[in-house]
Amino acid sequence: MTDEKPPKIGRSQGRGETEKDMERRKKTREEKFMGAAIRAAKSGLKRGEVPIGAVIVYEDRVVARGYNRRAEKQLASAHAEMMAIDAACRKFGSWRLPEGCELYVTLEPCPMCMGAALNARVDRLYFGAYEQKGRSMTKALAEANLLNHRTEVQGGVSEEECSALLTGFFSGLRERQKAAKAAAKNSGNNLSDGAQTLD
Repeated sequence: MTDEKPPKIGRSQGRGETEKDMERRKKTREEKFMGAAIRAAKSGLKRGEVPIGAVIVYEDRVVARGYNRRAEKQLASAHAEMMAIDAACRKFGSWRLPEGCELYVTLEPCPMCMGAALNARVDRLYFGAYEQKGRSMTKALAEANLLNHRTEVQGGVSEEECSALLTGFFSGLRERQKAAKAAAKNSGNNLSDGAQTLD
């Protein structure tokens, strides 16, 4: 008979989950802050905007948030990243953000937003979903060193969740447009059916 004690099995491990599985379930630092950007995107969604959200992180704290507001403001520049960068600049009282600022955004930035991130001296940029139409130029702009500043870029953070938000929004939009088109067609048919000719 030995004095060896059997290994302790945690509640989750007892159900067949290994330590590796539990590690995978833990959110990384990047996923945690992308979660804040996703919540910002959902705020925009509630207001009928394309659900894109962004946050600025400094010293492990979210210091500014933004979501897409183009429809509300009718401004081409009212992207989530621009809203977050502007809010952070106001908070710090400078167009140049302090060293160590990071930008998290749910969709790969367009050239305008990437330019703003470089101009504001964002050190690291994390994005979720990739821009499928190849219009972003994110990597090329980040590496161009146009403003004597380089921003590290990492894509694909919480990619599935970010992509699902956008896919859901656009499929819902297409369905509503299709329904509106069908209703307009039916209403036109009803008018012509009820029309009478006068002699």
